[in-house]
Amino acid sequence: MNIYEIITAKIVEKLEAGFIPWHKPWSGSAAQNAPKNLITGKQYRGVNVFLLSMAGYSSPYFATFKQISEKGGSVKKGEQGQMVVYYGTAELEDRETGDPKVVPFLKYYKVFNVQQCEGIEAPAIDEDAEEKVFSPVEQAEAIFSAMPQRPEVHYGGNRAYYSPSLDYVQMPVKESFDSPDAYYNTLFHELAHSTGHSNRIARKGVIEASYFGSHEYSKEELVAEMTASFLSAEAGIESTFDNSVAYLQSWMRALKNDKTMLVRAASMAQKASDFILSRQATAAVAEPDKLAA
Repeated sequence: MNIYEIITAKIVEKLEAGFIPWHKPWSGSAAQNAPKNLITGKQYRGVNVFLLSMAGYSSPYFATFKQISEKGGSVKKGEQGQMVVYYGTAELEDRETGDPKVVPFLKYYKVFNVQQCEGIEAPAIDEDAEEKVFSPVEQAEAIFSAMPQRPEVHYGGNRAYYSPSLDYVQMPVKESFDSPDAYYNTLFHELAHSTGHSNRIARKGVIEASYFGSHEYSKEELVAEMTASFLSAEAGIESTFDNSVAYLQSWMRALKNDKTMLVRAASMAQKASDFILSRQATAAVAEPDKLAA
């Protein structure tokens, strides 16, 4: 199995068990509980967020075997590492022309949670951050209000959608949603679609027409769901998307038919989330339709 197949198999296994990894990648404060490297403090991104969140540890801190050893710690006997992936490029010679060309590649390595280790401790919790109180709904509204190049949002009717041709989001009135969390989850999903407009990130699933159930439609929907999940975690609200049997089976079919979809969609979702949050991608993160490190 190649890396794409391994990752897809892990996610499909969770879907078969009725668990949707991209609906709640972590719990609580995004800054405090998002998976991050124990040594550098940097948050993992893209598909790595889902892979590490599925591991089920209460601590968000992970590190490589080498990093743990260099800090004087050790991995407990019998513990298994968690896969994380990174994207890179290599310069090779074109077989036909002999000219140099840049070829992208995806590799993986293993990391261990701090709870799997001995002789090493996670950083102390930032007490000031713990004491900071905010309203999740207020935080969600702040994310919406601060989005750069935000499309117009129209309210009314019983459908939620994004119109690429007219560049606006249509939402039912707020009072029609079961909860504030449900409203913001839906709003974030549609705003995620809007990032694909040619004036923003220019994603193929948005700027090119695709029909319901097609491969591009499925991938764009996955991008929107993952983006909404990242933003919901940032706002401290619960994901409220469908988890019916039919819904789970539809994702299993899509992922089994394209082993690269999950990794690429997660990378695009990270970029869309960064756009909405006005964050610059770091050097450790892949470009648009490539793979997050």
